[in-house]
Amino acid sequence: MQTLFVGIDVSKDSFSVAGLDAQGATAFSLTTGMTRAGFSELFKAISSHSVALSDAVVAMESSGCYHLNLFSFLSSKGLRTLVINPLVIANFSRLSLRKTKTDRKDAFTIARFILSHRDSVEQFTILQAHQDLKDLAREREFTLKMISSIKNEIKRLLQSTFPELEHLGNVFSDTMLQFLSVFPSARLIRMAEPQAISHAFEQRDKRKRISVPPETIRRAARNSIAAVSLAKEMILPGKIETLLHLEERLAQLTKMLVKLCETTMQEDLKILTSIDGINNITAAPFLAEMGDWRGFRSYKQLIAFAGLDPSIHQSGTFLGVSRLSKRGNRHLRRLIWLMTFCAIRMEGPFKAYFIRRKTEGLPFKKALFATAHKLVRVIFSMLNNRTCFVAQPTA
Repeated sequence: MQTLFVGIDVSKDSFSVAGLDAQGATAFSLTTGMTRAGFSELFKAISSHSVALSDAVVAMESSGCYHLNLFSFLSSKGLRTLVINPLVIANFSRLSLRKTKTDRKDAFTIARFILSHRDSVEQFTILQAHQDLKDLAREREFTLKMISSIKNEIKRLLQSTFPELEHLGNVFSDTMLQFLSVFPSARLIRMAEPQAISHAFEQRDKRKRISVPPETIRRAARNSIAAVSLAKEMILPGKIETLLHLEERLAQLTKMLVKLCETTMQEDLKILTSIDGINNITAAPFLAEMGDWRGFRSYKQLIAFAGLDPSIHQSGTFLGVSRLSKRGNRHLRRLIWLMTFCAIRMEGPFKAYFIRRKTEGLPFKKALFATAHKLVRVIFSMLNNRTCFVAQPTA
């Protein structure tokens, strides 16, 4: 039975701690540095106020990377240590009329929360396996954004060095990128021998087909309106090298994410991928951002957590326009939109539902929003009942 409830508010260089006994009285309070000496001081305070380490429960908010070292230290000492979703603590703190906010007050808030929810606090915690999945998913998302940014920069550079090339084929194919790293401008192509151009296409992988014949590229280069820029000719190969590195990094992250998800959440992954259009690459990040589905009492809570719930402005007889609240997890919201897009591309109930809502007069985005709600409802029901998706035959 727990007799000591410890809340910790973590920042980059320090952390504040509040300990409460089973009656809610203050057992101890301290603020110390994020150092080995500070960790030892905390452990000593917990040990001195509990008969056994099993009598204490420690909780802290998920704070990016700052809480991980302290969490690892306390767990290694045999303390029951929990990581709580910050949104849960923020909602709990609103119950207080006092608006004072300090690190010490926040530590007491966390301690009071785990004291009040001592019998159900596990459902609010973030397991380390889920945290690892989330870290990989967000790193993958960040890498995707960098790839998109680099591609836009490459297109911008080509508008000066060889604007016609974009209309000839996919400039981001492996063979074309290899070619552009050697001949980044129409000027250099005009100056090169035909054999050198053909050789540039074959350097990377002779098995890859050339989508655009070399002669077509040479003809376009001769008639190009490209400007002469030695600087851009030097910058473009560097951008291509960066893009190839990022794409290799993306493949590694995707492989690691899916493998870890298969290890820790294999059944959940199987349930999600039973829906046509949803594969491991979209399902694994969704499970990482959602965390433990058992922490949601209904699909409405999951929708609100993703910020897909409508915000309604009403006062008296005035009724404003309903919009998405967008108050929840933006990463999860993005993944739900992506999964919805994938689902409506496939023949099945989600595409039929999307088309029906559009036929009823809903604009594209609102029809997609309604389909996303339906998808979340179905996913939550499947996870809750531990069943795979089976499409009902249409009449």
